Amino acid sequence: MKTTKKGFTLIELIVVIAIIGVLAAILVPSMLGYVKKSKIQGANSTANTLLKAVNSAATDMDEDDESFDDGTLTFTKTVDSAGAKEYIRPFFSDIDSVDAQVEIENGIAIASAVRSGKYFGSFPAVYSAKSYPDNASLEGALTDAINKAKGTSTGSTGSTGG
Repeated sequence: MKTTKKGFTLIELIVVIAIIGVLAAILVPSMLGYVKKSKIQGANSTANTLLKAVNSAATDMDEDDESFDDGTLTFTKTVDSAGAKEYIRPFFSDIDSVDAQVEIENGIAIASAVRSGKYFGSFPAVYSAKSYPDNASLEGALTDAINKAKGTSTGSTGSTGG
């Protein structure tokens, strides 16, 4: 009677492990790029929502003969420029949990920047996964967004893109 052994040889197992290693080496960096891209897009979306909330609040304030002063509104967990959070909260309930800046010109929000985790986003959007600068900051993101809103092509960090 002939006995047959079932299973895989050591060589076959090593080949399969090598193939899995090569695939992982190719896929992991591209997956990390998708994570970065989605976090930047999320920050850009939050900045857009905040800008719309500030403009909605400005409309309501106008009915009461009030307005935001021109300049930069700053929001962090501890700072609230000009007491603006109370006006904005009905339109953007996350105002207490963001680090953000909004540029006001003639009583209208023209640009905003938000920090989401370690990533910064803005509206108009100036950062993408491909153009995200190593030295990004909230102030730089706002400056770049203001320049884009006004039609200036270069920003404080020297990188603009969509």
